[in-house]
Amino acid sequence: MINRIKILLLLAVSVSMAGCGSYWNQPIGPQDARIAEMTKQTKKLVDLPVPAKPIVVGVYNFKDQTGQYKNIETGSTFSTAVTQGATTILIKALEDSKWFRPIERENLQNLLNERNIIRTTRDEYRRADESPQRLNPLLFAGILLEGGVISYDSNLLTGGAGARYFGVGGSTQYRQDRITVYLRAVSTNSGEVLKTVNVSKTILSQSVDVGIFRYVNFQRLLEVETGFTKNEPTQLAVQEAIEKAVEVLILEGIKDELWGTKEGPDKDKEIVEAYMIEKELEESTAMYERKYLRNDFRNVVNANFGLALVDGDYTSGILDYKAGLLYKYRLFPGLSLGADFQIFRLNSTARTSHWWLSQSFLVEYNILPHDKLSPILYAGPGVLLFADDSPELLLDRWDSYVQLKFGAGVEYSISDRLSVTLNGDWNATFSDKIDNVINGRRDDYYFTFGAGLNYKFGSNKTKLKTNQ
Repeated sequence: MINRIKILLLLAVSVSMAGCGSYWNQPIGPQDARIAEMTKQTKKLVDLPVPAKPIVVGVYNFKDQTGQYKNIETGSTFSTAVTQGATTILIKALEDSKWFRPIERENLQNLLNERNIIRTTRDEYRRADESPQRLNPLLFAGILLEGGVISYDSNLLTGGAGARYFGVGGSTQYRQDRITVYLRAVSTNSGEVLKTVNVSKTILSQSVDVGIFRYVNFQRLLEVETGFTKNEPTQLAVQEAIEKAVEVLILEGIKDELWGTKEGPDKDKEIVEAYMIEKELEESTAMYERKYLRNDFRNVVNANFGLALVDGDYTSGILDYKAGLLYKYRLFPGLSLGADFQIFRLNSTARTSHWWLSQSFLVEYNILPHDKLSPILYAGPGVLLFADDSPELLLDRWDSYVQLKFGAGVEYSISDRLSVTLNGDWNATFSDKIDNVINGRRDDYYFTFGAGLNYKFGSNKTKLKTNQ
């Protein structure tokens, strides 16, 4: 009975991990045709203010310029990675925005042939007393829209995790691709490129797999597998990127006074201000959707508090107080030189504790200097001073020892000037006197752990741009 309960619990956990949606919405039969999905960007296009006057535009060919084929694990394929119908998607986006009047140019020869057929047929069957009936003149475009899908980056970001214990476990994998679109508006009157915009869109693929493989009884093997895979449609990603490019082109045109809204300058100004806020946010966001920080301050002062622990001949494991000040000068955004000053107390035993001072010269490496959250590594030599008035057999006040510090931590930026840090370091002292006992061959060490606050000042943008 207990084994059966365990089996049911394992199955329930497996189902929960794999996600309920993949089970309650499985396609079990053919589905009817439906109107194509609208993206969030489609709704933004539809909700744009009405233009003062729609612009007649022509799109000859908005094509896939990547020349890339689909990636498969085995064999080869001649199927392209990007849809070849980008021109149709662009014309639909222009129509949805209500800012443009797209005219047929992709299959212009077909249109001209059909007009010739109509003209010939009318002339052939026209009565002698009837005057020729002319076709309406074709619209000509004031602006041509050019560009295309210029890149499709596969496996931009991949990863996963998994665990298995006694035959029960699961795994998850993900992959992120990226598509980039360029769109430019060209004046047919002068040939001048009025505006060029570019937009990127990521494409996410996820996979979850859960399984059980174990003997539940003698000669009874339980094997269960479940999972699902979700792939974001490439066509929808291309559609959303093109629609975003059309929106950005409209907003850039309003900003440069190439065109305007029907409501007038006040509405134009309101739209431009909102767009500039969005643009500033996008420009401060680096690849992988992380906020980009310039980090152009040359000087950093850090105040920190934490705990200290001695690792000597005793194994008391008693933590005590630590406080410190740190100054750093940034040579580059990711590399700094600094001086660290600390005061702390080490507890060799429950009854033996002493105060110490340390001074170290550090080299610090910030792994992701332009991210809000970044790992940091640091190391450097220093001097350790005994600073206690209590009489000791081995130690005298202001006895000094050479030490070597190695540490790691993380830094999280609250604002441009302020950030918080969490760190821990290991300190080699090259002496066996630190815990006031000389025993064995091993020298004494100590650890410090702290949390601190950074204040940055002394910006030097000119030098930073050179380094970047």
